[in-house]
Formats: sequence, structure tokens, C-alpha cells
Amino acid sequence: MDSGFQPLDPSEGKEPQKPVRQKRQIPYRVIAPNLVTLLGLSAGLTAIRMAIEDRMELAVILIVVAGALDALDGRLARFLKGSTKFGAELDSLTDFVNFGVAPAILLFMWGLHDYRSIGWIACLIFSICSALRLARFNAAMDTPNKPAWQANYFTGTPAPAGAIAALFPLYLSFLDFPVNEITQGIVIAYVLAIAFLMVSNLPTFSGKTIGKGIPAEWVVPAIIVFVSLVALLLTYTWWFMTASVVIYMICIPIGWVTYQKHLKRDADEVASSKAGDE
Repeated sequence: MDSGFQPLDPSEGKEPQKPVRQKRQIPYRVIAPNLVTLLGLSAGLTAIRMAIEDRMELAVILIVVAGALDALDGRLARFLKGSTKFGAELDSLTDFVNFGVAPAILLFMWGLHDYRSIGWIACLIFSICSALRLARFNAAMDTPNKPAWQANYFTGTPAPAGAIAALFPLYLSFLDFPVNEITQGIVIAYVLAIAFLMVSNLPTFSGKTIGKGIPAEWVVPAIIVFVSLVALLLTYTWWFMTASVVIYMICIPIGWVTYQKHLKRDADEVASSKAGDE
């Protein structure tokens, strides 16, 4: 039976208190790779400025720096276990600016502007192929059930390698190779060839599995080789870049041959397993 007297509620007449929300914190290991990516973006954008100011050598060096930072940020994210969807999208957009837009502007400002619309169309095609290459790469990342060995290969030339290769004529010009109307026509054909290599189905070495570890006895020789390569790059910059592009081009058919061997081995294994089941 209700007596008519209810116990007093201390909170009666007061506004209900909102639950305290804890602020979400982002670990530094997630932020660090994105900072490296933004440094690469800054290098690529500054390269465009240097090209406009006709400081071509510095512009090319900044593209190379952007390529080095691009190789670093992904490995840093995997090492720190800081890979995120945001980081992947930021990296893709940065790659398009650094290796699609910036090299096209450098090539046009360097010499292809002499061909007016034809030179600009070649630069446009290169930039568009870079965008298509990056879009296809992002879509392929979601493809399941790929053989483990395919991690060693890209489909087509990756955007950073395509940008470094596309600037090959600039390296030669810095080495005082002659530049005239005939050679500039060859440059347009060369740039278009690199653009189509990026969107081709040609397998190329990815290098993703390099750097996970080396035998202990190879540590000192590896350090010596690395220091020697850096010294060569700093001392004979344009000869080094020219040789790097030539070696990379030689590796493309080698990559295709080894890829076909992997496919043949997988086909033989499937055929033998079917024969065993029968």
C-alpha cells in the first residue's frame, strides 16, 4: 500500500549528466608513416615549382627524393604495424602528384613545350596512365587467393619507377648529350612508351620481399655496397641515374621470364595433383 511518501531523489530537478566521452588517441606509430608520405608530397610539389623557375636539376633531384620517401613510408608502416586505410589513400594520392603530375610538368617545361600541343598531349597521356596504374593497383590489393610468389611482381611498371624512367632524357641532357628537334621527337615516343608500360599487363619485379632480413655474414658487405651506391649517387648523380634506368629496363624482360616460369610450375603442380586424384 502506497503511504504517499516517496524517498527523495537527490538528482530530482537537475538536468541529467551526460556520460563523459573519452577522446580517441592515435598511436605515434600510425602517424609516423603518414608524415613521411607528406614529406614526399612536399618534395613533389616543390619539384613543380623548381621546374617553373627553370631549376631543372633540383626539380629532378626532388622527384628522386620523393621516390625514396615513397619506398620508405610503406616499409615503415609495415615495420611499425601502422598501416591504415587512410594512409593507403593518402599514399595513392601523393603518388599521383609526385609520379604522375610532377614528371609530366618537368618534361613539358624542359623541352616538350617546343612541340606545343603534341608535347602537351604526350605529357597528358603519361599523367593519365599514371592515374590508371595507381587505380588498378589499389583495386588489385583486394584480390584474394593470389599465390604467395606474386607478391614479388607488379602488373606493369609501378608509378615511381615509371616517373624515374620517364625523366631519362633529362639525365642525358644534364650530361651534355645533344638536344635538338630530332632527339625531342624521340623523347615524345619514349615518354609514351613508358606511359603504356605503366598500364600494361607486363609483370615487373616489385622488390617487396627485399629488406626482410639478410644472413649475418652478409651484413657488412651489404652496408659497404649501400654506402658505395650512395656515394656514387652523390658524386656522379646523372651517370648513376642513367645507369639505374638502363639496368631497370634490362630487368623488365628478366622479370617476365621468371614470372612465366612460376606460372608453368603452378600449372604443372595442378596437372600432377589432378592426375594423382584420378
